[in-house]
Amino acid sequence: MDPFIDFHRKLTRRSVFGEIARGLGGAALGSMLLPQFLRGGELDGSSASASPGLGYLPHFAPKAKRVIYLFQSGGPSHVDLFDYKPAMRKLHGVELPDSVRGNQRVTGMTENQSSYPFVAPFWGFKQCGKHGTWISDLLPYTQKVADEITILRGLNTEAINHDPAVTFINTGSQQMGHASMGSWLSYGLGNDNEDLPAYMVLLSQGSGKNPGQPLFSRLWGNGYLPSNYQGVKLGSGVDPVYFLKNPPGVDRMQRRKALDRLEALNRVHADEVGDPEIHARIDAYEMAYRMQTSVPELMDLSDEPESTFELYGNEARRPGSFAANCLLSRRMAEKGVRFIQLFHRGWDQHKKISTQLPKQCRDVDQASAGLILDLKQRGLLDDTLVIWGGEFGRTAYSQGKLGAASAGRDHHGRCFSIWMAGGGIKAGYDYGQTDEWAYNIVEGGVHIRDLNATILRCMGIDHERFTFKFRGLNQRLTGVEKSYVIEDILG
Repeated sequence: MDPFIDFHRKLTRRSVFGEIARGLGGAALGSMLLPQFLRGGELDGSSASASPGLGYLPHFAPKAKRVIYLFQSGGPSHVDLFDYKPAMRKLHGVELPDSVRGNQRVTGMTENQSSYPFVAPFWGFKQCGKHGTWISDLLPYTQKVADEITILRGLNTEAINHDPAVTFINTGSQQMGHASMGSWLSYGLGNDNEDLPAYMVLLSQGSGKNPGQPLFSRLWGNGYLPSNYQGVKLGSGVDPVYFLKNPPGVDRMQRRKALDRLEALNRVHADEVGDPEIHARIDAYEMAYRMQTSVPELMDLSDEPESTFELYGNEARRPGSFAANCLLSRRMAEKGVRFIQLFHRGWDQHKKISTQLPKQCRDVDQASAGLILDLKQRGLLDDTLVIWGGEFGRTAYSQGKLGAASAGRDHHGRCFSIWMAGGGIKAGYDYGQTDEWAYNIVEGGVHIRDLNATILRCMGIDHERFTFKFRGLNQRLTGVEKSYVIEDILG
């Protein structure tokens, strides 16, 4: 008789139970240390589990573990919100000098105007915080967190129209097909939560221009990176992720069996053809299965105390609002989501800026400041990088007749303002300065490539060494042009 079989025939019942107990203990330990083994995965990260990212990253100790990007789509007016000088009041109505405009491009909407009168900010400003930074009275809640944020007033971009500008700041190129920042970070640093994607996206429509400029899924796409690094957009309805629920008549156990069989077939096919996208598809199926329980839990705000809604504002109770999305972004940060991006449309005030801009600011002001305070009181702000800003600013001159109710401001990429907080950024700081017309940069210019390089730096990544080989080129988020980390704003 085979000695191996004979040994097991003579095992006592106590020995068998002992072996089972040790096996269960080992399985439990394995599920905590290497959960991918229980799903038939491998150590290379190809299984549907928390991804470790690239082995050589981060390049150095990161200050931030995650990013919350509050993207204000349409171009907020820096002149009316952040870039104020008292002397502007005296310039109101003065023709913008040719020496200031220079040969800068303007859009077709104002290139044929016969006059370019300077328009002073429509609303008052206050000097806020210990350093006395100027912030518009349209943003009273942001005024109160001035000591937590750094305002950059010298952002600039070459793009002057929405789609190329939004594409540029989010992917590093004005051309389509490049990977978004969230996808880059997901690819490089991996995922800390096996039940939620590393990159999640939320959209909201503002009360300013409605509808706002269209936003396409390529803005959070993976480009040339493997498809499992693309952003996952959550909706505000009953089904936040389309087609995630099981159809009628299919229970969770049936879905599990179907996925197991499909995975077996996909792995056979992957071994035959060697296509890495097949592993990405397996990952996507497994993530979707786990999201069937994790997403409803994430979206359920019933466990939030009343104080939370007092902080973010009552709009946080309305699904799909900017305030609700800010609250969800904090919940995602708590769960380890790497990159959270909120797109809020409606900032494109070519017309009726005097009535549209206040409404748009009310959409975002309390919730943006509330997010900063919420993260801080939970001990998350120090390692969460928060960014607030759009793709460009607005012109200092009037689009339309000066003083008319229908007048507004055109696109302006030569200089605009954003703010940043937490995650290695100095608290209570101003960087960059424009001229008296808020039209050109005087000092502290920051190209959007420099901004992206600085964001990567906060996450522990050297932007010049973070590449992906595609079509013979080492692609980078910051492109091939020279880009600089803005060391002066780092804490």
